[in-house]
Formats: sequence, structure tokens, C-alpha cells
Amino acid sequence: VQLQASGGGLVQAGNSLRLSCAASGRTISTYSMGWFRQAPGKEREIVAAISLNGGRIYYADSVKGRFTISRDNAKNMVYLQMNSLKPEDTAVYYCAAARTDSWSLYRGREADYWGQGTQVTVSS
Repeated sequence: VQLQASGGGLVQAGNSLRLSCAASGRTISTYSMGWFRQAPGKEREIVAAISLNGGRIYYADSVKGRFTISRDNAKNMVYLQMNSLKPEDTAVYYCAAARTDSWSLYRGREADYWGQGTQVTVSS
């Protein structure tokens, strides 16, 4: 699976961005999907994970209530709607696909495929 993330940019705090992840090569319908981020000088962290059919979704505490992950298996796409952005959301965001279940992905199981990152910068 090849993953291509897009939609990052520079926004002011309080604004919104929508990240997209386009998959190719294989259907994502058999993969749990996740969004991760890595800020400068920090380790990569999970942002959100979603199960094969979208029935199970998990969020990092820091983004609950502000971010929404979704997927469209027919279009081979995964999205991350980010609202009420904060400066601490500044990071490179990555999408990932995993053969494992979404809970395991959320809890730290390594993903099988990674996209290139997209930079999100939130100014105060």
C-alpha cells in the first residue's frame, strides 16, 4: 500500500484543517488506519486510529473533541478533520495502515505502511 498525505499548512490557532490520505496499490478496506504526528524534538505519537469499517475509533486525549478521523473505503481515502487547532498541534502528520486491529494500532503496535508526512503549523 502506498500512502500519500496532504492538506497540511500554516494556520492560526482556533482555525481548522483537513488532512487527506490517499492510498494506492491495494484497497485499504482490510487495514486499520491511523494518523500519527511528530513534533520537533519529540517522539512520534498516535493521534487517532480507525477500524476496518469505521466502527471503532480511538483518539489521543490531547485531540479528543477537536479532531475527527474518518475513512472512505470506496475511494481508498482516510481523513483527519482538525478543529480548534492549538500551537501544540504543530507537527508533521503521517497516515499509516496496519494489518493489526485498530486498538492495537492505537496502543502502539507498529504500522505496516507509512505515508510521507505533511507539515501542520499552528501559530498563536
